[in-house]
Amino acid sequence: MQLNLAGRRGWLRTGALICALACALAACTTTQPQAPATALARLGLMLAPASLGASISLQQHLTVERQGRIDQLDAAVEVDQQHFNMVGLAFGQRVLSMNYDGKTLQSWRHPMLPSQVRVEDVMEDTQLTLWPLAAIRAALPPGWQIEQQGLRRTLSLQGEPVMVIDYSTPTPWDGKVELNNLRYHYHLTIESVSDAAAPSSTATP
Repeated sequence: MQLNLAGRRGWLRTGALICALACALAACTTTQPQAPATALARLGLMLAPASLGASISLQQHLTVERQGRIDQLDAAVEVDQQHFNMVGLAFGQRVLSMNYDGKTLQSWRHPMLPSQVRVEDVMEDTQLTLWPLAAIRAALPPGWQIEQQGLRRTLSLQGEPVMVIDYSTPTPWDGKVELNNLRYHYHLTIESVSDAAAPSSTATP
């Protein structure tokens, strides 16, 4: 599978976008010192690519708002029955990549990215945004719940919301998605353009 890396390239210097990517991804690992231990536990979601129920190829533009700072970056995502691939782009150059086949997660990172950036956390947020509700529910550990009403999806731990995801369309990989992480206090806006999206025979609404 070949990722299409064409897209927005000339609007930010490579170093600036690498720093933006680091800030955005590191937000997923920032903890609040006085929060209860149960609230800081990662979900640890790693869903098989086939459980998406579709083959997709996306160009994404991401805007991260956190502590008064706004950062932007680009990404390319492809999922089929065998693989979940994601590439973070900076000025046409790769700064982060991952490949997950349902068993093994392989990753690469630019040397400028800080060590606290975990590809597992990036994949988890992506799957919580794109994957069908039934597939996520089947993999949730005890104490976690996920519900959806209309175009809003809410992830909760022991009854307390930790993430709210709002969609602009019923199809998660079309249009705009706004993710509000209540645990780590960041707001992520994802604007996706689908190069190809085809349902598989196992697609689940």
